Amino acid sequence: MEEKEEFKEKISLIKSYVSPDPSQINVLTTKGFFQDLIYRIQKVDMSGMGALLAYFFLLSFFPMLIFMVTLLPYLNLEQGQVFDFLSDIMPEEVYVLIEGTLSEVLTNQNGGLLSVGIIGTIWSASRAVDALMKTLNRAYDVEARAGFINRIWSLLFTISLVIIILIALVLPVFGQQIENVVFGYFGIEESLAGLWTTLRWIMPPTLIFLLLTVMYWIVPNTDPRLTIVSVVPGSILATLGWLTLTYGFSFYINNFGNFSATYGSIGGVIILMLWLYFTGMILILGGILNATFQKRQIAKKNKKNAKTPVF
Repeated sequence: MEEKEEFKEKISLIKSYVSPDPSQINVLTTKGFFQDLIYRIQKVDMSGMGALLAYFFLLSFFPMLIFMVTLLPYLNLEQGQVFDFLSDIMPEEVYVLIEGTLSEVLTNQNGGLLSVGIIGTIWSASRAVDALMKTLNRAYDVEARAGFINRIWSLLFTISLVIIILIALVLPVFGQQIENVVFGYFGIEESLAGLWTTLRWIMPPTLIFLLLTVMYWIVPNTDPRLTIVSVVPGSILATLGWLTLTYGFSFYINNFGNFSATYGSIGGVIILMLWLYFTGMILILGGILNATFQKRQIAKKNKKNAKTPVF
């Protein structure tokens, strides 16, 4: 009998987390904090929205790659460096999937392809960013801004994202060439070369963190407005989560997972979609974490005000 009661208590505890009642959540407690976090994950349908983001990310993925690699022949950079970098950070199946397309693009300087690439990237990526912005507002239980204003912000964040990805590609791969040119031109001492080597690897994730912080800060249409400090936890989670996903997923697939043996040539597409899907969910989770922290801060403030005597 006691075992049965104990089992019921465990089931009840699990249910309180998995399917919490919003009216019974005390966000000031540790349990209530996680209950609210799970409730918001379910409310915004993080899994479904992650799939939607993955779809639009996929539409923008190849135009973005084509745009970036089409720039390289104009800079007289070697193809081998590009392929070496991509093969290091991408799972083997994904690299094989895109290698043929990139080889063809790199051997042909085509201004029209450059234009099509950037237009396709901005259009499809902005749709993904627009969906992400609406999801972030839903996490805070608020309505998004007017459609036109939302589209302007989505375009700005999309362009910023493309620029950061370009920097993330250029600095690690071509940092040595940049160092030789810049340091030689300004006559900077060689003792600072080590600092530059460190900075060119730190700068991309730092820029990603700053972009996410600005997006998490500006996008939610809350009243009163969010403070930039309040969105730092979600930015840290999303940045570290995405870096861990990117390098960890690539390491796992290259060393332990053999999707090609199971799915054949379509294995690369499956891996790419999984990576984009988890990327979308990580971005959403960062915003949801900030929304839960925001609710906790408001609850603390209300509790403090309630205790303050009024004369």
